[in-house]
Amino acid sequence: MAELLDIIYRDDYLIAINKPSGLLVHRSMIDRHETRFAMQILRDQIGQHVFPVHRLDKPTSGVLVFALSADIAVLMGDIFFRHELQKTYLAIVRGVAPEYLLLDYPLTEEQDKYTDQKARTAEPKPAVTEFFRLAQVSLPYAIDKYPESRYSLVKCLPKTGRKHQIRRHLKHISHPIIGDAKHGKGNHNRFFQNTFDSNRLLLAATELLFTHPIINTPIRLSAPLDQTMTQLIDRFGWYNVIPKAWLFSQTTT
Repeated sequence: MAELLDIIYRDDYLIAINKPSGLLVHRSMIDRHETRFAMQILRDQIGQHVFPVHRLDKPTSGVLVFALSADIAVLMGDIFFRHELQKTYLAIVRGVAPEYLLLDYPLTEEQDKYTDQKARTAEPKPAVTEFFRLAQVSLPYAIDKYPESRYSLVKCLPKTGRKHQIRRHLKHISHPIIGDAKHGKGNHNRFFQNTFDSNRLLLAATELLFTHPIINTPIRLSAPLDQTMTQLIDRFGWYNVIPKAWLFSQTTT
């Protein structure tokens, strides 16, 4: 049976999916042996070409928008480039995060040996993220040197679009995202894997708000969290701090 993606929005110009964690948007030299790509799966699912207008990291889940023509892709690309939109992410992080923080911390271009091999090392570029701590929990497990381990649920609003911006900003303030193999803490990642069967980066793009480039009306796209993140939120008693529409439902397809 062909794999199907959860389509959360569609009109004559745009289509949006709830991308699962672990799925690449399109072919990449980073994962040369990967055979599953959101772009190809969606094309086969709806029977027409789709055009990516932005990206989500492979381990990040949530709202992913495609255009249904090259011309619309250019218009949407301009919206993302100028950041004329609002992105909302949820993350589960180590420690008690600040109740509120507007972090203005420039980031240099993050290099990898395949996709960025032609990029030139440059001066840090402006990078701004707004953080809200929605909830916290203390668990009776000694992961580091303390008898308890603390974690927070954080709403993240990136104001710029640098590569791995949220992950790098949270690492910078010493609250790395659980499940982040590159920027996180291995002992906490393993604790969540072994104790909660959580084997993913706990970062999700839950909402995207922008003005439609053709019909000129506000579009608000929401993508429910997957079962892994929803079960953690329920287990930690955080169920009432986020909209119910953001939580996994057995009826979600």
